[in-house]
Amino acid sequence: MKISTRTTVVGLATLAAALGVLALGGASHGLSQAKAETPKVAGPARVDDFMLADQNLLARQLYRMSDDKAVVLVTYASGDKQLHADAPALMALKAAYPKGVDMLAVASRIGERRDPVVADAKAAGLEMPILFDYEQLVGEELGVTRAAEVIVIDPKTWTIAYRGPVDGAKPAVDALVAGQKVALTTREAKGELIAFPERAKAATFAQISYAKTIAPIIQAKCATCHQPGGIGPMPLNTYEQIKGFSPMIREVIRTHRMPPYLADETVGAFQDDDRLTPQQMKTLVHWIDAGAQRGVGEDPLKKVAFKAADWPLGKPDVVLDVPAVKIPASGIMDYQHPVVVNAMAEGRWMKATTFRISDRQVVHHILTGVVGTDHAGDTFSESQWGASLGGYGPGRGSNIQPVDTGVWVPASGGVGFQNHYTPYGKETTEKTQMGLYFYPKGQEPKYILRTFLIFDFSIEIPPNEEFHPETSYITFPADAILYGITPHAHVRGGSTQVSIIYPNGKTEKLLALPRYDFNWQYEYFLKTPLKVPAGAKILARWTYDNSSRNPGNPDPTKTVQMGEQTSQEMMATYLHYRWADETVARPTPDHEKALGANLLMGILDDNMDGKIELAELKGGAQGPVAMLKKYFALIDTNHDGALDAAELAAASKLMPRRGPAKPDATPAAQPMPAATPAVAAAAAESKAPPAASR
Repeated sequence: MKISTRTTVVGLATLAAALGVLALGGASHGLSQAKAETPKVAGPARVDDFMLADQNLLARQLYRMSDDKAVVLVTYASGDKQLHADAPALMALKAAYPKGVDMLAVASRIGERRDPVVADAKAAGLEMPILFDYEQLVGEELGVTRAAEVIVIDPKTWTIAYRGPVDGAKPAVDALVAGQKVALTTREAKGELIAFPERAKAATFAQISYAKTIAPIIQAKCATCHQPGGIGPMPLNTYEQIKGFSPMIREVIRTHRMPPYLADETVGAFQDDDRLTPQQMKTLVHWIDAGAQRGVGEDPLKKVAFKAADWPLGKPDVVLDVPAVKIPASGIMDYQHPVVVNAMAEGRWMKATTFRISDRQVVHHILTGVVGTDHAGDTFSESQWGASLGGYGPGRGSNIQPVDTGVWVPASGGVGFQNHYTPYGKETTEKTQMGLYFYPKGQEPKYILRTFLIFDFSIEIPPNEEFHPETSYITFPADAILYGITPHAHVRGGSTQVSIIYPNGKTEKLLALPRYDFNWQYEYFLKTPLKVPAGAKILARWTYDNSSRNPGNPDPTKTVQMGEQTSQEMMATYLHYRWADETVARPTPDHEKALGANLLMGILDDNMDGKIELAELKGGAQGPVAMLKKYFALIDTNHDGALDAAELAAASKLMPRRGPAKPDATPAAQPMPAATPAVAAAAAESKAPPAASR
């Protein structure tokens, strides 16, 4: 899928005619109608930051557009006659500024949804990002009353230079592009009214009860992290603390940064959903806008003894001490690969794991897997790991298996670790502990939980590109039940969408993160597990922000490829699932091998036609991509200019294998598809004794 923010050029005649109208700066024929229109809501002189997802589920944040000369917002309502009539002039205005001006529509009307809006915009001929203001907080603050209103913003001061019909917008944009100061000009918009029900209640916002309404929201959705020992940077455990941080609370709600549950609200349903509800978002923002009043009643938060638990799941059955590591103040650290003995007298089925991190700032990630005890204390290659025992990433809590699923941990085994530490300017020592929780004897699970990694070692991200797309997929060879999804990228990760493509071609979105955040790497477990039929594909789409608009980007001038360090990139999507016909008493490792055999096709087949053309082989000077390039003509035995699944399978048998793929392996270390973490896990779990013998 090609994603672009560039304008589509309209016909020259339409462009010339529309620009002629715009240059008038606003004709008087609309003024008499504007005077009769109601209601009139005073808009702000200055616009606060916000972030909304567009029709392509890409996040658009206002203040990231500070490098623009002007930002133009258009109020949207599907089916609005005035908006449709204005479409040629709006597109002409957009086409007049190919650089330095962002033009976006804002859909604030209650009930607007992506598919109908996309169809309506196509019918009108409007091609621009359309942002969905589901909670109406942006439209409320902007003072929106009608559709087809153009709001011109000066990014130097975030003040409004013009608001009104499109025929008066161009002089304001021209002046901003020329670097001139622009005095606010306003005219009434002529589109249909957009209802904002909360406006009628504005006088009551100062009476929102802190004790009865605000404090319970904070306790339920914020204080779990913002408490002593929690991962939040400051406590939110009293009215005084909440009041002091209220401007920040308002800002992080409007930019959808907190709580940091990144899934788009219109795609999928998930367990342990930590998001604020739309009503909670509006209540908090309105209370803060009204001055964050204390009101009457005791502060219920002061009655709570806030203190994050050392072990949130309770005392573990086994605690493993990872060897302490001294982290320098600066530099790049190689991955650490310690092995810790897990000396159990008998094998057990793991139910959950959790990690105690002594310095969260320094830990990029931790991955784990079952190994043999004879490697205790040694550096041990992940290629010989068995089943995964979960991991840790920024913001992640415990790893809890879905109901009636588990992972087998053999007797007298060990745990291998892959630990990635990132210096942050201060020398420190990290002392990690891992807690393991097992099913009680006699209550063992019925199913084996599997984890498979969709990844792409061939990603190549051009410099100075804000929405660079990459795709990868896996085809399931047998029926499976999908439980959850864990996306992973580095600091240039922009957005991700995960979909299922059924054998009949039907596509269903499962998860969308319009703004991926490296600092909050959650696992998203489906509220209702999904049946994945044999032949279905799970597709991962990512965009990467390698532009200067990305505040975490270390260097937007560099082409970026796959690599293990944070300054490089990754495209990784973990799937947590089980095979439909597999039980702990009857493992099916052959399904895992067949799944792994499909991986390379899904990595390289960017256009998803089931074949790999030479142009699709990118992003690798060595490894499988280089080998396929070098011998492409020989591998293409039917000489059709592409490699099909049979040709690729034949070639794979001749290529060197380097052990299981790990999410943070370098491109050179990436394996051929038959060797994956899931395959290694299958091999280990297939050796588990039958349920009757445990």
